[in-house]
Amino acid sequence: MADIEQEVGAVIVGAGRSKRMGDVDKIFAPLAGQPVLLRVLQPFIECPAVDRIVVVLNGRNYDEGKELIDAQNWEKEVAVCTGGRRRQDSVLKGLKHLGVCDYVVIHDGARPLVTIDLIERGLKAAKETGAAVAALPATDTIKLAHKDMASLWTLPRGSLWTIQTPQVFQYDLLMKAYREAEEDVTDDAQLIELTGGKVKLYTGAYDNIKITTPDDMAIAETLWKRQKA
Repeated sequence: MADIEQEVGAVIVGAGRSKRMGDVDKIFAPLAGQPVLLRVLQPFIECPAVDRIVVVLNGRNYDEGKELIDAQNWEKEVAVCTGGRRRQDSVLKGLKHLGVCDYVVIHDGARPLVTIDLIERGLKAAKETGAAVAALPATDTIKLAHKDMASLWTLPRGSLWTIQTPQVFQYDLLMKAYREAEEDVTDDAQLIELTGGKVKLYTGAYDNIKITTPDDMAIAETLWKRQKA
């Protein structure tokens, strides 16, 4: 957990287009009777280490999302802003809206099974290098393929990890990486790597899945019931 004098913010990124969910915006899809967005936010509201939160939405779901958040009687500050074209643009807008703090937790708005434990362990791990990400060892054999789908070689599974969120950073370190790195990236940790920083991996959770398809919603329902049993 962060020291009492350290201020921690969180940026929840929910600005995606939910292309593989059909006509349903996944952050509003019901999970155990509540929208996914509220399920995602609850652990951050309850986590004593997190002081304030920004939710990043796209232009189409902004009004609905803000109305949903404003209707909650949370004591913790939860602000809402609009995102950008790329995920990294959305995160940067969220960081600027959040304002300066000591550490920031970045989390996908489509991972509703995040826990307080995952958040707090990420904050603890980030103290070692300034950057930490939840990760799991790869369990499948992974092959590198040519664009014609011909297998080139098999990657050594023992050194491969699948990356999740939360991802936790010293705020100033992440903002510096955003200023210096120009490449397109798939997560914020890659920005730290590109600018010469060191990222600490800490153990994630197998039920911390990302909802991408309707099938994922069904799986999340089952995992939610098991988690709360």
